[in-house]
Amino acid sequence: MAARIEEAEASAIVAATEVAMARGSGGFVRGVGGGTACFAETGSPLNKVVGVGFGGVPSVGEWEAVEEAYARVGCPVQVELAQLAEPGIAEGLTGRGYRLMSFENVLGMRLDGGEWAVPEGVEVRLDAGDDLDAWLDVVVDGFAYPDEGPVHEEFPRAAIAAVMRDMASVGETRRYLAYRDGVAAGGASVRIDGGIAALAGAATLLAHRRRGVQTALLATRLADAARAGCELATVTTAPGSKSQQNAQSQGFSLLYTRAILVKDH
Repeated sequence: MAARIEEAEASAIVAATEVAMARGSGGFVRGVGGGTACFAETGSPLNKVVGVGFGGVPSVGEWEAVEEAYARVGCPVQVELAQLAEPGIAEGLTGRGYRLMSFENVLGMRLDGGEWAVPEGVEVRLDAGDDLDAWLDVVVDGFAYPDEGPVHEEFPRAAIAAVMRDMASVGETRRYLAYRDGVAAGGASVRIDGGIAALAGAATLLAHRRRGVQTALLATRLADAARAGCELATVTTAPGSKSQQNAQSQGFSLLYTRAILVKDH
């Protein structure tokens, strides 16, 4: 299951990176250890190695080639490594000077026969395709004021908006806006790939928090994913965060953890 989830995640990151590359960003995509090293453009959250560890342990030469590729564009190497990946990879990376920066949790829930209620006072609408800018404004503004504590990396608004726009164009991605009293209060998305519904892009504007907005967005996406035939929904959160608490209150369980390892040049 972890291999399937990591493959779907890597596929989306690769596709969004290729969207940026089509704009002439000078990015690259290269395979390593069953995963992919991606560089979309300077300052992008997509600049990382994803899905590695489910296709064997990369050789020293493979890591050297990846590190050289990132060095040429002046970008640190960030590896998102699932705990269920080949066990020798973490030891090899730390031996090469990679530093453990943080963790993120991948939670999942089976979608067979579930029912999810939208809280009263919140209306969730599926973006029919003409509200991308409105969706971006809400989601990016929501991300600008996180509930969680500081993370090891921060990105400017333009970089977040660019990656959100690119990810929204990948595969079967659906965008949602939540409204309170007719005012846009939050936004989120779901990406459907091979029976997996990856929930992402969830953010609530500061003035509308603790009003059921995220619960409504989560319930709507889960119901839509189930109707679309998905068997599993996933969400990635910071460990112990409010986002994780919200997901677990809706029936999600911890599947595995990713370690975030970084090497500077």
